[in-house]
Amino acid sequence: MRAEPATATAVHDPDATPPALLEVEGLTKYFDAGGGLFGRGARQVRAVDGVSFSLRRGATLGLVGESGSGKSTTARLVLRLLEPSSGRVSFDGVDVTTCTRREMARLRRRMQVVFQDPYGSLDPRMNALAAIGEPLVVHRMARGRDLRVRVAELLERVGLRPADMWKYPHQFSGGQAQRVSIARALATDPELIICDEAVSALDASIQAQILNLLRRLQSELGLSYLFIAHDLNVVRYMSDELCVMYMGRIVERGDADRVLRDPVHPYTRMLVAAIPSLERPGGGRCGRPVLRGEVSSPLDPPSGCRFHPRCPDAVERCRHEDPAPRPVAVGRIAACHLHPAGPDEPHPDEPQTDEPHTDEEVAS
Repeated sequence: MRAEPATATAVHDPDATPPALLEVEGLTKYFDAGGGLFGRGARQVRAVDGVSFSLRRGATLGLVGESGSGKSTTARLVLRLLEPSSGRVSFDGVDVTTCTRREMARLRRRMQVVFQDPYGSLDPRMNALAAIGEPLVVHRMARGRDLRVRVAELLERVGLRPADMWKYPHQFSGGQAQRVSIARALATDPELIICDEAVSALDASIQAQILNLLRRLQSELGLSYLFIAHDLNVVRYMSDELCVMYMGRIVERGDADRVLRDPVHPYTRMLVAAIPSLERPGGGRCGRPVLRGEVSSPLDPPSGCRFHPRCPDAVERCRHEDPAPRPVAVGRIAACHLHPAGPDEPHPDEPQTDEPHTDEEVAS
C-alpha cells in the first residue's frame, strides 16, 4: 500500500461533498451569421451565452429546455467538439479549453457521448465488433483476441449477447442499437458520459429499459452523467441536479426534485405545467399558465430578460434589465426579477420524505 503524505490538517470527512468532476464557468459560443457590407455589422447567433454549472462524481446533472435552447451545443463545448468563444471547462482539474490535441486525445478516453439516433451514430458498414472495438484500437487498449473478449464483455454488460458482435446496425432494433452505442461509450472505461437525448427516439417501454440500464451502469461503475433531454419525466427519474436552459442561458438550477416540484422561474413553471399527468382530471395540465408565443430569434434577442415576451408576469424592469443568476434558496439559483432572494428551504443534505428511486421503477 502506498503511504499517504503526513499532514497536520488532513482529516477525512466521510460526510464531505464529493469534489466536482466537471466545472463549467461562463461558457459562451457565438456563431457568425454573416450580413453587413464587407463584414461590417455582421450578426452573431448566441447559441450559448454565459453558462455555468458543476457536476459531482457519480452524479447526474440534467439539462432541459426547448429545442434551440443550447443544450446540445453546451455538450459539444464540454467535449471540445466545438471551440468556445469564451469561458472555461474544467474536467478533473484540467482546463479542457487550453489542452493540446494530444492532451485532448488522452482526456477523451475519460469523456464519452451517447447520441440521440443510434442508427445515425453507428457506421452502417461496421458490425458491432468494429464499432465497439474502434475506440479500443484508437487508444491502443486492446487488439486481436483481447479485443473480441472485451467487446463480448461490453455487450453482455448492456444486455446483449456476445454473438451480436457480428451483426450490423440494420439488424438491431432501435433499443438494441442504442445499447450498442452505450457499449461503445463504455469501451474506454470513461468517468463522464454525456447522454444527448439518448432515449427520445425510442418507444416509451424501450425508454424505460434504457434508463434503468443507465442507472445500473452508474451504480456499478461510478459514472457521472450529463443528461440532456426535453422530457421532464425522464429528467426527474435520472437526475440529481437540474439546469433549465432558455435561449442559451441557464435560468434555474438546483436539486432536480425540488426544481420540478416547486419551480421558481416562470419558464420552469410553464414547462412543468405542460407535463400531462394521470393524477389530474382527464390527464390534463395543472392550473399554472402554459407556454405561449414563440422563442425569440437568437440573432436578435430581446432586451432585458430574454423570457419576458412570453412571461405572463413580466413587469417593466424585466423588459429593460437583464436578471443575473442569484441564490433564491439553499442550493437553488434562478435568474428572475420576480422572485425574492434567499427564502428558507431545507438544506440539500437533510433527510427527505420522498422515497428514493429503485432500478425496478419505470419512468412514467
